[in-house]
Amino acid sequence: MAQSWFPRWQPADAGKGGLVAPDERLSAGQTLLMGVQHAVAMFGSTVLAPLLMGFDANLAILMSGIGTLLFFLIVGGRVPSYLGSSFAFIGVVIAATGYAGSGGNPNIALALGGIIACGAIYALVGLVVMALGTRWIEILLPPVVTGAIVMTIGLNLAPVAVSSVADSSFDSVMALVTILCVGLAAVFTRGMLQRLLILVGLVAAYILYAVVTNGLGWGTPIDFSVISQAAWFGLPTFTTPEFSAHAMVLIAPVAVILVAENLGHIKAVGAMTQRNLDPYIGRAFLGDGLATMLSGSAGGTGVTTYAENIGVMAVTRVYSTLIFVAAAGFAILLGFSPRFGAVIHTIPGPVLAGTSIVVFGLIAVAGARIWIENNVDLADNANLIVVAVTLVLGAGNFSLSLGQFTLDGIGTATFGAVILHAILRRGTARRTLESGH
Repeated sequence: MAQSWFPRWQPADAGKGGLVAPDERLSAGQTLLMGVQHAVAMFGSTVLAPLLMGFDANLAILMSGIGTLLFFLIVGGRVPSYLGSSFAFIGVVIAATGYAGSGGNPNIALALGGIIACGAIYALVGLVVMALGTRWIEILLPPVVTGAIVMTIGLNLAPVAVSSVADSSFDSVMALVTILCVGLAAVFTRGMLQRLLILVGLVAAYILYAVVTNGLGWGTPIDFSVISQAAWFGLPTFTTPEFSAHAMVLIAPVAVILVAENLGHIKAVGAMTQRNLDPYIGRAFLGDGLATMLSGSAGGTGVTTYAENIGVMAVTRVYSTLIFVAAAGFAILLGFSPRFGAVIHTIPGPVLAGTSIVVFGLIAVAGARIWIENNVDLADNANLIVVAVTLVLGAGNFSLSLGQFTLDGIGTATFGAVILHAILRRGTARRTLESGH
């Protein structure tokens, strides 16, 4: 008999050491609480990413919830995952729109066209994987390439974060205080608080900033009046996409990162649940791609699977896919609250900049982590050249003009890494055959 699209969720079996499988369910109350916990886990990143690009945080959260529901439907409720705003888009969106780093982004429409193009490529990859499997992705994007590209994104963003606190010594000091708060949260908290280190550090720095500005009169105080003036419920700000060839060519290559992120997510969850989720990889790519296109068409950010949610699942050992429906519902509810958005927009610039420095650094380090976890041999000259060239192209923002198209640093580094690796590996394989080894 053919397998049904959705599983038949069975009550969780208490005799399995507390592990709740993807096709099992908790009580309604437990499912709701676990869903809220996952929504909170992704909250720091899903709110921070749109702010760093000048997007409407309310809309980003709303579309993350809708995108998660779409993903759930396409994978048939068989892959536990929440889709939140992807940091991989930050560098290319800033480059495509010329965003200054604070307030609303006046050129969001340009970025949206590129995000939709990226989602379309991602969805197409999903269809190809559904037909051919994932072996070709693993050949085209080995860990040495994906690690170099991820690290490049973090390094490319470094000047943006640092330049945003160059206006005054006070702003610079508060950015450093924010970095310290996040660092202390990372080291001295435990359990769920440690999983939420960005959010915990940001909240602590926000409180300190309010004390020294609103309380002691130093620096620019926080204007809390915007919170009381905002309605509890209302529609977020929607934006119509604009399709610019330059922005699309610049942003579309992020699909490479999204593929790598999602592939790693599914492999990790499959290992933790001891379930073979590989048959659903193509569907997961398709769902994530369509969710990104849907988000971009409304004015939201590109979306991806979240490492924070893997952390929550690892701690709780609850992998039921139904909790992500609850998480999505909670996010949608927040998305329709202008007052919630007003609270987000009171985050001071120096606090946001300090958080950005940590986040961008963590992105860069995540690239190195990919190399370590996959035992990438940097003593191999082919790997060494790929990494060296990719990092300098991206960090130096090397631009390449092809007629009326221009590839900026991240795009050049991405395509350069893929092509250079393919050429060098082919040369290495040919030399090995000729030497008879």
